[in-house]
Amino acid sequence: MPTHTTTAGEPAVEGRTRTWVLVITSVASLMVVLDALVVATALTAIRTDLGASLAELEWTVNAYGLGFAVLLMTAAAVGDRWGRRKVFAAGVAVFAGASLVCAAAPDVGTLIAGRLLQGAGAAFVMPLALALLSSAFPGQLRPRALGVFASVSGVAVPLGPLVGGAVVAGVSWQWIFWINVPIGAALAFLALTKIGESRGPDSAVDVPGLVLAGAGTFGLMWALVQGGVVPAVAGVAAMVSFVVWERRAAHPMLPLHLFRSRRFSAANVVIFFHWGSAFGVVFFMAQFLQTGLGYGPLAAGLALAPWGLTTVVVPQWVGRRIGRFGERPFVVAGLGLHALAMVWLARVAGPATGYTAIVVPMVLSGTGIALCLPAAQSAVLTSVEPRFLGKASGAFSSMRQLGGAFGVALLVVGFSKAGSYASGEEFSRGFTAAAMTGAALAVVGALAGSLIPRKVR
Repeated sequence: MPTHTTTAGEPAVEGRTRTWVLVITSVASLMVVLDALVVATALTAIRTDLGASLAELEWTVNAYGLGFAVLLMTAAAVGDRWGRRKVFAAGVAVFAGASLVCAAAPDVGTLIAGRLLQGAGAAFVMPLALALLSSAFPGQLRPRALGVFASVSGVAVPLGPLVGGAVVAGVSWQWIFWINVPIGAALAFLALTKIGESRGPDSAVDVPGLVLAGAGTFGLMWALVQGGVVPAVAGVAAMVSFVVWERRAAHPMLPLHLFRSRRFSAANVVIFFHWGSAFGVVFFMAQFLQTGLGYGPLAAGLALAPWGLTTVVVPQWVGRRIGRFGERPFVVAGLGLHALAMVWLARVAGPATGYTAIVVPMVLSGTGIALCLPAAQSAVLTSVEPRFLGKASGAFSSMRQLGGAFGVALLVVGFSKAGSYASGEEFSRGFTAAAMTGAALAVVGALAGSLIPRKVR
C-alpha cells in the first residue's frame, strides 16, 4: 500500500501509483454512470413487472440523481477534511449495499428508495474520483488523464443500455443491480490498498454550508422531479442563504472566488445543459425503440450501441488536443452536433421508422456528447489551484446531476403534452417533442460554451 500522503491536492505520486489511481477511479466512475444508464432498457420491464406509472418510472431514474446531487458538495468537503481515499471507498461500499436493496425490491416504492441510497453512495464516489485523479496527475498530464477517465466512463453509454437489455432478456431486471455487489467490494478494497491518501486545505467542515447546500439542492431537485412552487421557493431561498453564508464563512465549502474565473463558471453552466439534454434523451430513446418501434430489450440495447460507441474513442482524442486548441471549440462543436442530431431524430421518428433512418443521427449525437464532456471537465479542473480540486469537482458534479434531473423533468413535460404510452404512434409523437426539447437544451449549453476563453492559461 502506498504510504505517501498529499496535502492540498499537490501531486506526489509515482507512475505506478498513478496507473492504479486512473484504473480504480475510472472503473468506479464506469460503475456509477453505468447504473444511471443501465435502467434505460429495463424501464419497460419494470413498468410491466411492478405496475409502475410514468411518474414512478421518472422517479426510478431521478431518485438516483436526487441522492447524488444533494450530497455531492458534502462529499467533496468531507473528503477534503477526512481523506479523499477513505471517503471514496466508503461511497463505493454504500453504493454496493444500496444495489442489494434495489435487486431485492418487492415493489416500486422500495426500488425508488434503493435508487435514492445508490445515488447517495455515488455522490461520495464521483467528485472524489475526479479529485484523486487530478491530485495524482500534474497539470500538464491532467487533460490526457481526464480524457482516459472520460473514455472509460463513456463506455457506460453504449454498455449501459446493452447490458440492461441483455440482462432483462436473459435473466431478469433485478440482475442489473446484483452485478454491482462484487465489483463494488473489489473497488473498495483496491482503493484502500493501492491509492495514497490526499486531503484538501481546510481543517474544519463548513456545517452550515453543508446544511444549506443540501437543503437547497433537495428543494430544487424535488421541484424539478415532482413539481410544486413551495419546494422551488424553499430551494432557491436555501441557495441564496448558502451564497450569503459562504461569503463570510472562515472555511467555506465552496469558495465563491472560484466563480470569478470565466472558464470555471461557463463550464459549470455547460455541463448542466449538456447532461440535461443527454440524460433526458437516453431516458426516452430506449423506450422509443421498445414502445414506439416494438423492439425487445436486448434488441433495443444493441440498437443503442452505435449511439454510445463514440464516447469510448472521442474523449481520448479530445484530451490529447485540449492543450493545443483549448476547450471552447470542443464544447461548442460537440453540443452543436448533438443538437443537430436531436432535430434530425425528431423529424424521422415514427412507428414505421426503420433503424437505418435513426442510426446516423444517433452516432452524431454520441460524437457530440463525447466531444463536450472531457473539455468541460478540463475547463473546470484546470482553472483552480490544486488545493481547490475537491471543491471544484464537487461543484461540477452537482451541476451535472442537477442538469440531468432538469433534463428528464423537462423532456417528460414535452412528451406528456404531445404523446402517451397508448400506442406506438402516440409514443412517437411524444418522443418527437422530447427530442426537440433536448435539442434546445444543447443549444443553450453551446452558447454558454462560447464564453469559455479561447486558449488554456
